[in-house]
Amino acid sequence: MWKGYDAVAQTADASTFIETYDSDKPFALVLSFGPPHSPYDSAPQGFKVLYDERDVELRANVPSKGKTNWRTPLAGYYAHCSVLDLCVGRLLDALDEKGIADDTIFVFTSDHGDMIGSHGKRNKQQAYDESLCVPFLLRYPKKFGRQGKELDAMLNTPDIMPTLLSLSGLPIPETVEGIDYAEYIDSKDDPTDGAAYICCIHPFGQWHSRNGGREYRGLRTERYTYVEDLTGPWIFFDNKRDPFQLENLVKSDRHKKVMKQFSKQLAGRLEEMNDEFKPGMDYIQDWNYHVDETGTVPYEE
Repeated sequence: MWKGYDAVAQTADASTFIETYDSDKPFALVLSFGPPHSPYDSAPQGFKVLYDERDVELRANVPSKGKTNWRTPLAGYYAHCSVLDLCVGRLLDALDEKGIADDTIFVFTSDHGDMIGSHGKRNKQQAYDESLCVPFLLRYPKKFGRQGKELDAMLNTPDIMPTLLSLSGLPIPETVEGIDYAEYIDSKDDPTDGAAYICCIHPFGQWHSRNGGREYRGLRTERYTYVEDLTGPWIFFDNKRDPFQLENLVKSDRHKKVMKQFSKQLAGRLEEMNDEFKPGMDYIQDWNYHVDETGTVPYEE
């Protein structure tokens, strides 16, 4: 247990580790912040006052009518983000003070986004961009310099480990399913087929089936989002023409050909991954998990 706001306390511990470790030895340090996350009102007061909910701008796909005032949680979410901005700065300062910043691979990413009112929904697990798109920032001055650049390739979470192994000069086990992006970051060709794989294995919590949740598999390219549930095609968005994903084109006759191509591509990806795309509860039973009435594995005190 950490006293106070956990991210700040964890950053202090991580900074102490950096400052005191034997600098002749390589290390891997993973710091998993809890925020930005609900409860949204739990950021330190000095950061909450930075954001007046009356001035917060909602996304264009947040319904104008409804029972929830989404400005309040969004302001709190931004307050959490600002704390993490401070924390990341302290970590970078620790690397500078230790004299190892140039020879350290520094990654900032997240496991999911948050709907916070988009399409009238909340939290995670959902097939909309607000939920599934996350930041991925990588800094390695010794190899790539300090001039920033943006890359367009689609990155999946399993790709992170082999990429970091490669950048560290370490072998990548043959059993690894992810793709090595090291050469791509160094200005080589995109190693992918242009699509990120997205999925919800087992809907739970606020995304439980009673609340409209469903299992799905899909592909997100630079332009399109294509998703199937257990019954077939479910979502198809043209993200270039419809960046807020307001028009589901899954029943559009004009898009049948391109959706057929996506369906074939997705089927190939599932076969490659040995993903049988079964109902979520099948996996719960296969893996002997115990869940509550919302499909969630209970926390243990």
